[in-house]
Amino acid sequence: MATPLTQRVVYSDFFTDLDKHPIRSTVLRKTNVDAVKQSLRNLMLTDRGERLFQPNLGGNIRAMLFENITAQTFLTMQEHIKDVIEAHEPRADVIDVYIAQTSQEHEVQITIVFRVVNVQEPVTLELLLERVR
Repeated sequence: MATPLTQRVVYSDFFTDLDKHPIRSTVLRKTNVDAVKQSLRNLMLTDRGERLFQPNLGGNIRAMLFENITAQTFLTMQEHIKDVIEAHEPRADVIDVYIAQTSQEHEVQITIVFRVVNVQEPVTLELLLERVR
């Protein structure tokens, strides 16, 4: 008997801290939607030039937090996010990207609504980015 596609493990990634399973002593992993969400989060938190031998990888969003926050800055961020996901994450189809400034002037709330390939319902990823310098 075949399992439905939503229950089958299609995509799999390791946890970023490489934790081990307490009983089996194998590396824990995220699967399906959680794996894609982790990948998108990593892309958004990575600046261009930060990874060796991959100078074009990353959203470069943190660098824009030091710009004057205007409507044009938000549009530029949205375009960067869509371009990075399209170029580096084939498992996700972006539906929309929402960016809003929080009550703190040094924070930006990013909401990415996307659909994982082979999954019907849309998924939402929320990130809070803040300037720390």
